[in-house]
Amino acid sequence: MQIGIFAKTFVRPSLAETLDAVAAHGIQQVQFNMACAGLPSMPDQIDSALAATIRRELAARSIAMAAVSGTFNIIHPDMEQRRAGIRRLHVLAASCHQLGTALITLSTGTRDPENMWRRHAGNDTPAAWRDMIASLREMVKIAEDNAATLGIEPEISNVIDSAAKARRLLDEIGSPRLKIVMDGANLFHAGALARMREILEEAFALLGSDIVLAHAKDLSRDGDAGHEAAGTGQLDYNLYLSLLRRVGYRGPLILHALAEEQVDPCVAFLRQKGAALDAQVAG
Repeated sequence: MQIGIFAKTFVRPSLAETLDAVAAHGIQQVQFNMACAGLPSMPDQIDSALAATIRRELAARSIAMAAVSGTFNIIHPDMEQRRAGIRRLHVLAASCHQLGTALITLSTGTRDPENMWRRHAGNDTPAAWRDMIASLREMVKIAEDNAATLGIEPEISNVIDSAAKARRLLDEIGSPRLKIVMDGANLFHAGALARMREILEEAFALLGSDIVLAHAKDLSRDGDAGHEAAGTGQLDYNLYLSLLRRVGYRGPLILHALAEEQVDPCVAFLRQKGAALDAQVAG
């Protein structure tokens, strides 16, 4: 099992120091954020020399960039904010290969005008779905033009709040450039935690062949509560990891929603779970 982490888990004054912190924990995969290089997460411009520096600094520590964050609110009520996000996505996509990755992670957006991680009743309207599709069609074209892949994550605060909706979205867009970031802690609406096995198994049955990245965090309860460090909450990691293996996912498991002091315990937790799964398969 490859264990990775959100690079911005480590708050340091420079890119080199951030990556030193990643390497010090024995981690060799990151989901990168341009904020780690002193830019906004979605910059208006990425200098070619900076992109080359980022790739060089990663390589010097034998760290791979599993993905780069391209998250913005793709159905924001303000059309100009959506347009700005799409322009910045183009900037990021154009730099992906120089950075050393082909995967850009996204959200599917919310109608909340202030917080893109807060659920809004308007997310369930036909208009929200239409706006999401319109944005994603433009974004997929950008990905195609730059040989990049977009990874969307089902999460209950966004339009795509279930595996079934994610499957509908993939089928409607119909592009191999749109794939899934799987996070088992993001699938449980209020009242659904008792159905954990059913919900996880359904998610992998519907989306397993399209998973390009997996996240590792946890949840304290059902509802919008998937903000805990892996191994500290209620997610059934034995089931989650076995389902990832069953669908043939062999990429990194990216830690996030954790404090720096939780990194080593979380890495140890995932390694222990991975070793136990290996032993079970071998036996």
